[in-house]
Amino acid sequence: MPARRPPSFPLRSGLHAAASILLAGGWLLDGSPAAAQQATWVPEIFREADLPLGERLIRENKCSECHIRNVGGDGLSLYNPKGRISTPGALRGMVDYCSTQLNLGFFPEEVTAIAAVLQRDHYRFSKP
Repeated sequence: MPARRPPSFPLRSGLHAAASILLAGGWLLDGSPAAAQQATWVPEIFREADLPLGERLIRENKCSECHIRNVGGDGLSLYNPKGRISTPGALRGMVDYCSTQLNLGFFPEEVTAIAAVLQRDHYRFSKP
């Protein structure tokens, strides 16, 4: 199925151009080389998420290393979109579960930020 293109509107120049990447209707360019031609839908639950914060928390808390210890290999088999994590809410819930089980003490906005990064990089749930 071809990617659905977001509605077009003029981009602002200067410092506001970056802010214009977030498009109406939940479309967000994902930074990939194909991003100029294609956009990724952002679930409502993740629209206000602080992606740089999520990336930092994943890195600082060594999430990948823990996943490698738990599933082996490169740890990516833990991210199985066809498995039990099949909705954005379930993904956020799993990040919250990890935070609780590992006593990480993430605040709700931190859980959302981490889940939003995982959505962007691994799960890529489709628009319902």
